[in-house]
Amino acid sequence: MLLSRRQRWRRWRRSRPFWGGLFAILAGAWICVLPLAPLKVMLQQGVAGIPSVLMGIVMVVLGLTAWFSPPQRALAGVLTTLIATAALVLSNLGGFLIGTLLGILGGGLMFAWQPYAAQRAGGAPPTADPAPPRIASPPPTPHSDPQGAQP
Repeated sequence: MLLSRRQRWRRWRRSRPFWGGLFAILAGAWICVLPLAPLKVMLQQGVAGIPSVLMGIVMVVLGLTAWFSPPQRALAGVLTTLIATAALVLSNLGGFLIGTLLGILGGGLMFAWQPYAAQRAGGAPPTADPAPPRIASPPPTPHSDPQGAQP
């Protein structure tokens, strides 16, 4: 069975935390590019721009890690969130808050992503479990008094 490019792309994208990685890459690129902006746009210049570039590069690498090594997604998600939060203080308010917000969103999506559950051996899709049987309480006996008084 040959799959079209679109179907292969969809299968690849759904088998990993794609959106979390994409948001992390966008956040890293945004934080990394701002120190290279003109001085009128920048809040800090010089040595203060080095942490921005390094944090941006690390966030891009973490986003790519989530894409190409999905089992490492939890660690990549936590580190992305921590670096995005640190960028708030160390890098022009985290890329004027845009980079920090994208990084926190991407890290959360990477951490929360779960792979699809394997289908059952019969090939049938999993169904909801039937409702548990109801256990009826025994009917009251005709000689019992609800208040426990003796006749």
